[in-house]
Amino acid sequence: MDRPLNVESLRLQFPALLRQHAGQRAVFFDGPAGSQVPQRVADAVSDYLLFHNGNHGGPFATSLETDALCNDARAAFADFVGGAEHEIVFGPNMTTLTFHLSRALAKTWRQGDEILVTDSDHDANVMPWVLAARDAGVTVHRIAVNADTTLDLADFERKLSTRTRLVAVGAASNLSGTIHPIAQIAARARQCGALTFVDAVHYAPHARVDVQALGCDFLVCSAYKFYGPHLGVLWGKGALLEQLDAYKVRTSPSEGPEKWQTGTANFEAIAGGLAAIGYLADIGRELGLATRDRRQLLDAAFAATFAHEQTLCARLLAGLTAIDSVRVIGLPVIDRQKQRCSTVSFVHRELSPRDICLGLAARGVFCWAGNNYALALSRALGLEPLGVLRVGMLNYNTAGEVDYFLASLGEVLVK
Repeated sequence: MDRPLNVESLRLQFPALLRQHAGQRAVFFDGPAGSQVPQRVADAVSDYLLFHNGNHGGPFATSLETDALCNDARAAFADFVGGAEHEIVFGPNMTTLTFHLSRALAKTWRQGDEILVTDSDHDANVMPWVLAARDAGVTVHRIAVNADTTLDLADFERKLSTRTRLVAVGAASNLSGTIHPIAQIAARARQCGALTFVDAVHYAPHARVDVQALGCDFLVCSAYKFYGPHLGVLWGKGALLEQLDAYKVRTSPSEGPEKWQTGTANFEAIAGGLAAIGYLADIGRELGLATRDRRQLLDAAFAATFAHEQTLCARLLAGLTAIDSVRVIGLPVIDRQKQRCSTVSFVHRELSPRDICLGLAARGVFCWAGNNYALALSRALGLEPLGVLRVGMLNYNTAGEVDYFLASLGEVLVK
């Protein structure tokens, strides 16, 4: 669809965006570390706790309502990632889910096996696999990055072999915003008999996730990055989730997604996650899509979101590249549309990222300084120990906020 987002209508749904700081409306460019939430998400969490709170599996009303909530949420997240309901596992966060799965996969590895991780990833998609490989006695290879923060695919090809059992790769870098060619990587891994695990935490707020098109075997995301509460979500191919041995208590189910959910689920967060997907689907409705098919509504919502965020990103990049003392980390312009999402990191010739971050915070601009847990990438690019100043834009951000950021940055840099 060609209709643009009605950003002002979206913003009215987020109470946090009314916050005043330093005499003006606060600018939330901290989205890469977690988005703000629409009112409906907070209402869903509150409603569950106040009126439906109960453990699942019982014959009484609140327990039955909790069961229904979990079923509805699995259906919604299946639509969100393009999988099936029985392939959706809930957890406290992506990191915990990844550590949990890594232990199970490591039990299938044998001496002489190898796994691949990348120098572009968040450490939560590196260390779970490195530690699991250590315990299993298998070799870890790291896929290098190019100077422009794209993955070195030639290095990937050199290190991929019939000994490879797993390729763990992020869909998009949470530091540079670079989007990686997951479908290509997964196809090559599959040709060698390897599984592909995709960290889509940073990608999922910006672009449509489709596990069928990606061709991966596992994918994780976090609802707090796309307008929901703190909730981790794992999708895995049903056959693999059934075949693998999960580390679990004896009373947990031996089949189905709850086999992978350690302990009692965070039902109020699941309620909020369901509401967050409802917010995204409603964007498709507001764009005029006349369907009740949630996947089609999400298709439309993310097409419009990506276009809006790309416009903002181009505006920001143009402003940053015009400053001689600033160096953008990653792709400096929007000329390869689907290779960058709306996360921009940069360094200054004299001021540290921390100093810039403090100056912007005093002016009501919220963003982050440091390596943002992308330790391998920060090291590979020679950015340690200070890291970068990271700015991220989501569907509720505006061109006016980009302009205010650039003006505020100018004030900080001349001090």
